[in-house]
Amino acid sequence: MKRRSARELAPALCLAVIAAAGIVAACMPWSVPAARVTGFATRAFSDYGLAFSAEGAAELTLLPLPRIGFARTRIAAADGTSLAEGGRLTVELAPTALLSGRAELASVVLDGARIDLGRLDGDGLPGGPLRGLAERFAGSGSSHPRRVSLTRCTVTATDAEGSSERGGEVEAMLSWPLWSASLDAAGSLIWHGARTRFAFAGLRPRDLAEGRTSPVSAMLAWPEGTLSVEGSARLGAEAALSGHGRLDARDLPRTLAWIGADMALSPIVRSLSLDGAFEGSATGIMIPRVRVGIGNSSLEGAVSASFEGRPAVQATLAAEDLDLGPLLGGLVRLLDAEQGAGPRPVALKPLTGSDLDLRLSAGSSRIGPVRVEDIAASVLVRGESVEASLSRARVSGSTVKARLALTAAAEDADETELRAQGTFDGLDIGALLAEIGGERWVVGATQGQFALESSGRDVAALTAHVAGRAAFAMEGGAIAGLDLSDVIHRNGALAPGALARRNGRTTFERAAVSLKFANGVGEIGDGFLRSGSVNAAIRGNLSLPERRFTARVTLQPRAVGGEAPRRGTLFDISGPWDGVSVKATRLDQGETDPVLQGPPATSPAALRLPASARAYAP
Repeated sequence: MKRRSARELAPALCLAVIAAAGIVAACMPWSVPAARVTGFATRAFSDYGLAFSAEGAAELTLLPLPRIGFARTRIAAADGTSLAEGGRLTVELAPTALLSGRAELASVVLDGARIDLGRLDGDGLPGGPLRGLAERFAGSGSSHPRRVSLTRCTVTATDAEGSSERGGEVEAMLSWPLWSASLDAAGSLIWHGARTRFAFAGLRPRDLAEGRTSPVSAMLAWPEGTLSVEGSARLGAEAALSGHGRLDARDLPRTLAWIGADMALSPIVRSLSLDGAFEGSATGIMIPRVRVGIGNSSLEGAVSASFEGRPAVQATLAAEDLDLGPLLGGLVRLLDAEQGAGPRPVALKPLTGSDLDLRLSAGSSRIGPVRVEDIAASVLVRGESVEASLSRARVSGSTVKARLALTAAAEDADETELRAQGTFDGLDIGALLAEIGGERWVVGATQGQFALESSGRDVAALTAHVAGRAAFAMEGGAIAGLDLSDVIHRNGALAPGALARRNGRTTFERAAVSLKFANGVGEIGDGFLRSGSVNAAIRGNLSLPERRFTARVTLQPRAVGGEAPRRGTLFDISGPWDGVSVKATRLDQGETDPVLQGPPATSPAALRLPASARAYAP
């Protein structure tokens, strides 16, 4: 094979060097006056009804795709409304379109610009020029950018009330290949101080623009929760979204504050999850089969919500085992929010952000240490009122029914009016005392009823204004650990070690007590105990604000046959609920003998409030 000389190869090498230099030069950005290349971008943006302008020099790069970079740019709608301003804009032009003399956007990269979403509509979506741009973008045939990228951009929007909100940096990437009908996007946004990640895939813009249904898969994540949707969407006059969705709000009050919404009773619900198939529109959403998680409880049922006018939620939920601890804890946190800085307010406004109609049933539950079974209840929130009804529940062998109504006072919205009433039948007081950590010192089934009302701006005022009536009665019961006949026999004293041994017992035929409350103090108007050997009567009062009990008990032995009645004993009982003191006086002498007196620890356990129950006392 004949060898080529260097002289023969020189021209080819020169051409290769020139070609390589040309390629390198074409790949390098060249600084040119913006006026010379702005026309290309202007014509490309005009296809979408947008006006474009730039200041300063521009950078032109020919390879691998024709690309122009601008500084200090402004993109506006046809009416002059600014959509994006400042920052740096880089556009890639489709080479096939350039060959035919047209300017077509292949990709758009916007860095460090201020993006104005304009006024948001009632659904929180952009309106006006930006919505028109999206519709034109989706319906522009095959001519559309294949990629749109936003980096370090700042978003500004105006809500429906006219208040401007400014978000933090936006990072987003939108991909819509020319050969695909589906659009994908992902990114993050700082809004109201929270970094939010979002992503959606499979969306068909042209189907949406033409009023057809498009598949969609979307995800939204913020510091306090996540939302995922897999289904289909439709825009236009009959906009709708349906499919399967899951919401996990680990901190519901903060989540609602972040999106600028409100929900009834939300301050007492710390975490909430919803999982189920749904159908939604601009006016509401329906979830016919849903699994709801509240705290540690899982409930199933149906939920619907209406967004027309004042938001309203309807729900029918059931659970095998319902843990009410998180809800009670949320209520305690709400009441203790101002503790240490003043009275604990009870205004209803934080609890009545929307209407609520909740029907609830559960096989079993616990309120603190107390087990409750066969529960049927409802909660109704309307305007500035909250009504909770317990249609049925079993507590310690008793059937309990109750109703609580809270209403904002007409004269002062910060003042709450309270009405409560209830009945129970067959309540085993001894079993209930054992559940809350006390001693089972009384045995028997109890019936009772109460009707109370109050009003006030805080917990202390509500407690001080309690008024109403309560009555309790027990048939065929017994007092365990105390023999009242022996107490009378010993002139009001107890046998040494009797309380510790708990070997005494007093059976009785009937015991009853009634109270009339006024200004937070319950007066014991009719209290008695009748047994085969002893009769007892009690008069006194129960102070809710001071948590004190003061009473006088007359203990009289019953006469047997024709014998004269023996002398009785008078007991004066006073002190705080968890530490009363007792003094005994013989009715025929008028002398006082301290029976049980001293610090609360020396009082019998039967007369002390169990520590585990003090958290539930007013």
